Amino acid sequence: MIDAGLRYQGSELALFADAVRWKRYYAKSLRPFLGPAVLEVGAGIGGTTQVLCTGAQQRWLCLEPDAVLAAQIDERRRAGDLPACCESRVGTLSAMARTERFDTVLYVDVLEHIEDDRDELAQAALLINRGGHLIVLAPAHAWLWSPFDAAVGHHRRYTRESLLALGPDGMRAVRTRYLDAVGLLASLGNRLVLRSALPTASQIRAWDRFMVPLSRIVDPLLGYLAGKTVVAVWQRD
Repeated sequence: MIDAGLRYQGSELALFADAVRWKRYYAKSLRPFLGPAVLEVGAGIGGTTQVLCTGAQQRWLCLEPDAVLAAQIDERRRAGDLPACCESRVGTLSAMARTERFDTVLYVDVLEHIEDDRDELAQAALLINRGGHLIVLAPAHAWLWSPFDAAVGHHRRYTRESLLALGPDGMRAVRTRYLDAVGLLASLGNRLVLRSALPTASQIRAWDRFMVPLSRIVDPLLGYLAGKTVVAVWQRD
């Protein structure tokens, strides 16, 4: 997910499309920071768009380097699966005009695919209105690295500290937390035992149906200090 016009080589997008409980869970953490105009970087097939974009936004721009994936977003909008405020654009952040402005720039399971993540966030910050937010949700903990990460083109996994260290100038952190403490155990099992490049559909269903609801209870009890996913939100002063 770096160069415009390239095909995305990962095969996990469709596999995770039905993880509805997980999407609803992280949406609860991200939705308070969504403004009227949203730029979603690396929108894929619109799975995140569908759960986060309520139609109340004035504009939701889905930026996607893979033209085939971007076309699926257009098809979903025409079919009524995505609100009319959604639009897709083939390309990367580097091709965005610096005159464009957004209230929120959003990276959900995308930043780990980008080699120069620090520069990426610095460029994103230039597009954010005063008072607006930069949101990143990414896989956590280098010690959870598995064949899955390599198979889908990850460059790294993050901790709260390493993600916060990427904060652009002129923006302050307003939320950092881990999510899915119970799912962390499943990821650790894959790392140590299964070592599979991709989970099966049945494994995804089991995690989404049983582990995610438990994490919604356990995570706040742990103060959001453990989980296989890390979230950071910055606000422009």
